[in-house]
Amino acid sequence: MTALPQLPKRAGLTVALGAQIYSVERPWGNFPAGHGTVSDVAVDNRGHVFVLLRRDSLAELPGPAVVELSPSGSTISMWGEDLIADGHKLAFSPDGRLFIVDRDAHQILICTPYGRLLDALGVRNGPNAPFNHPCGVAFGGDGEIYVCDGYASSRIHCFSPEGKLIHSWGSRGTGPGQFVAPHAIAVLPGGRIVVGDRDNHRLQVFSADGALLDIWTGFHRPADLCVDGAGLLYVVDQVPSLTLLSPSGDDLGRCRPVLNSAHGIALDSQSGKIYLAEPNPSRISVLVPRPLASTRSNPRWEPNQPHRV
Repeated sequence: MTALPQLPKRAGLTVALGAQIYSVERPWGNFPAGHGTVSDVAVDNRGHVFVLLRRDSLAELPGPAVVELSPSGSTISMWGEDLIADGHKLAFSPDGRLFIVDRDAHQILICTPYGRLLDALGVRNGPNAPFNHPCGVAFGGDGEIYVCDGYASSRIHCFSPEGKLIHSWGSRGTGPGQFVAPHAIAVLPGGRIVVGDRDNHRLQVFSADGALLDIWTGFHRPADLCVDGAGLLYVVDQVPSLTLLSPSGDDLGRCRPVLNSAHGIALDSQSGKIYLAEPNPSRISVLVPRPLASTRSNPRWEPNQPHRV
């Protein structure tokens, strides 16, 4: 019987995003398996990582919806079993509150990082009051709260920092300013709003009052967005790819860091790590920056291929 050849040791994976090289680590985090599917990820100002899990509340066993992990990946706490019905996205506000999109309960829950409910936007289990299966949440420079209400109403809602609905815009369709599943939202420097119009395969850019400013194409079902301290925009889509854009929409780099696609993305401003939430297979991938060969701390801003149209 012929002996099988000796397999080489598993090689590490690296990706490039602009001038920055990252090592890819996965699966990351020591949270228990079997408690739901990874849906999103967020990082607080301590570098603690919060993973959102979702399950079918009508057919699956209950379990924790939020897992808090240390920067090294060890489990700190798990909570949300009796609070969250259908966790879709989560994000930290500038003042440290955790906003959780409870999609099929038509509500945005506002919690402490320790799981205490502080407040909520929308009426629980009340569709169109004002949410109808919302998707994501982001924050303006003056504390405004923006919600992309994406699965059934194709609207964007703007709330005051106190939670009062100020105005809404959008309708279902494929034309400029319309949406088919506005799935992700982010705020650029200066207050421009970027919406991941997932099923129209594009990003749309709006003023704070809802006026359409630009449309950026070149994506396949963009799933999530985030903005770093320099105003650079990170986009994950279902190619699957991670794309880095300048604040004006210029393409600064692209890579393929996951097996299928990421549903959520979060940045650790202290370490420079990029966390990706993957539903299938259910896990967290992390991109760890390697030291740059040059003295530049940011990617070059020479565009490779504009996404603007």
